Amino acid sequence: MSTVCAVSTPLAEGGLAVIRISGPDAIPCAAKIFKPFNGTPVPEMNGYTCAYGRVIDPADGRVVDDAMLTVFRAPHSYTGEDTAEISCHGGVYITKSILRLCLANGCSQADRGEFTKRAFVNGKLSLTQAESVMELISAKGEQSLRSARLTREGRLFQRIDGVKQQLITLLGSLAAWVDYPEEDLPAVENTALLKTLNTASSELERLLRDFDSGMVLRTGIDTVIAGKPNVGKSTLMNTLLGYERSIVTEAAGTTRDVIEETARLGELELRLSDTAGIRDAEDAVEKLGVSRAKKRLRECALVIAVFDTSAELDAEDRELLALLKELGKKLIIVLNKSDLGASADRSAFEGMGAEILELSAKNGEGLPELTAAVGKLFGAKDYDADSTIFANERQKRCAEAALERLRAASEAAALGETLDAVTVMIDAAASELMELTGERITEAVANEVFSKFCVGK
Repeated sequence: MSTVCAVSTPLAEGGLAVIRISGPDAIPCAAKIFKPFNGTPVPEMNGYTCAYGRVIDPADGRVVDDAMLTVFRAPHSYTGEDTAEISCHGGVYITKSILRLCLANGCSQADRGEFTKRAFVNGKLSLTQAESVMELISAKGEQSLRSARLTREGRLFQRIDGVKQQLITLLGSLAAWVDYPEEDLPAVENTALLKTLNTASSELERLLRDFDSGMVLRTGIDTVIAGKPNVGKSTLMNTLLGYERSIVTEAAGTTRDVIEETARLGELELRLSDTAGIRDAEDAVEKLGVSRAKKRLRECALVIAVFDTSAELDAEDRELLALLKELGKKLIIVLNKSDLGASADRSAFEGMGAEILELSAKNGEGLPELTAAVGKLFGAKDYDADSTIFANERQKRCAEAALERLRAASEAAALGETLDAVTVMIDAAASELMELTGERITEAVANEVFSKFCVGK
């Protein structure tokens, strides 16, 4: 492989920046541009050692920066190759200057995810472990971080590998019995065959059940705050955000477009949209805002519908309830302005299949109940963060395909189909699991996986 380099920290002003070099000529490249103050030649540095020195342009001897050089020797590095990392001052110009020196002295620019791809190719990481790297980086809460860390440690690979090994052992027994009848080998009993298939299927089902709850923790919930004008939607959004994002006034119809921000609610992240009050508007701009609000309602995963407990429900409230019932979205009904002492009549909300709670968006009363309601709706309350979940749709698709083939094999075995036919289905399931872990993967799939990484990782 060629020697590649990239900036592994965000390209922005900061305290430090790191330029990573990996490949057969990583150490010679670093030696050309880095001179330790202690006089030790870079090629003589041991792995896992650092040196303080200067980055120098070998073309004219110009000093670019004081920096630290860390050396990792193959195979004991992240990529499994010789690796050098230069930690310099975090200025954009300095960082780019050092990167250009690396490119001018034996390196090529790394592609997206190339360092992690090399770790996978060199056997340092399984594909599931490699994919978990980006999940670690993008984790937005303790539970999502814990799950990604377990996958990075190999827990998902171990669970999938356990299912795969059961299938391979079964395939070996089936092949031996079919291919060598003269050896008088014991036949594979149908009961034992079905037991193995059911055990493997159950494990995949458990992993798939956790997927939706886990993805909610990782990616957040697309949420719309809806209601007629002046019921407290914008106040609720500001309260959830912890700062004033939406304009709040006594005048109805202040919000005329969709305002989007992200807020944390316990361990969950809500991708919030504060929408225009839904009513029959005459103003052209407000009418457009109402149209956009209804469009977002159709697209979102969760609706927080806000109603004013200090006033009787009117035609606009009932029109919104009818629309929400028609859409069938996961729904939380917030009876707002509980601080005014009004007792809400809940009869109008019966039959909506919604979580109903009283809340004061103005002073934050009722937010714990709102957090609990969201967790209940999306299964996060009972989610076991010490389990592992699939990091992405690719892994999920492989597991679903394997499970489908195992169910087909179980059905065929129960109906008395030939063992040859059952074997083909089991082999297909094992192949899907090997694609999931990366043991059997095409170059196109590998390229697709690592193209989602950032440059420098």
